[in-house]
Amino acid sequence: MDVLVGCDFSSSPSARKAIVCARGTRHGGQVKLDGLDRLHSLDAFSQWLLKYPQWVGAFDLPFGLPRELVTALGWPLEWEPCMRHYAALTRDNIRALFAGFCDARAVGAKFAHRATDRPAQSSPSMKWVNPPVAWMLHAGVPRLLEVGAYLPGLQPAPATAGPLRVALEAYPGLIARAVLGKRSYKSDDKAKQTPERLIARKDLLHALETGQTRWNLRLKLSHAQRDALADDASGDSLDAVLCLVMAAWAHARHAEGHPLYGLPLDMDPLEGWIVSA
Repeated sequence: MDVLVGCDFSSSPSARKAIVCARGTRHGGQVKLDGLDRLHSLDAFSQWLLKYPQWVGAFDLPFGLPRELVTALGWPLEWEPCMRHYAALTRDNIRALFAGFCDARAVGAKFAHRATDRPAQSSPSMKWVNPPVAWMLHAGVPRLLEVGAYLPGLQPAPATAGPLRVALEAYPGLIARAVLGKRSYKSDDKAKQTPERLIARKDLLHALETGQTRWNLRLKLSHAQRDALADDASGDSLDAVLCLVMAAWAHARHAEGHPLYGLPLDMDPLEGWIVSA
């Protein structure tokens, strides 16, 4: 049975704000949560990824930059050389380059967007604040490359039929928004961890457990798991589980014969795509 992974990522993990990885398996239309692991450093994240020789994982971090931005900066237009160039820069270098790009653009159109941002309603992957997804890409993608993960649509399909670690870009807000609309379900600010957000988390879990989403999968939880997910007011654990559901959706698409785990066949091979967007 293939291991499925859902990851709520942090570019600067710590004891206070861990990377949360959900482990599970898919049995037909049911996704079973096997456990949650909290990782307090990027090295611990890398070691965790190597624990299993084969997995399909959905990770809440961008896998690519907008083609418009990469072209303007004169960086390589092939994904892996571009990512290796990006990883070699410091955050200060990146901040200065991205700020210079934004400063030259009109108010209201400062950031370049990827093609996937509009259907996913996700933040541009070049944003370095609120949320700092540019740092998440900078920290996370090199770690995935180091463990030999295969990123469908961005890398050539592996030539061998051996065990694969398959990494897909995910955005838990896709599922949350489909269920809750504009209702907020999480906050890192304790003052904003309200009863209304607790109710929203419980409503989201109910929809997942009963399969009332367009992903058409039912989440199987124990009572203790359900309580723990509802009680985590930061939403980090629940976001990891939302990513796990996306990994299961992609796993099912691959089992049906889809070569890119449900990603569009015509996706931009430089920018990447958010799974199921």
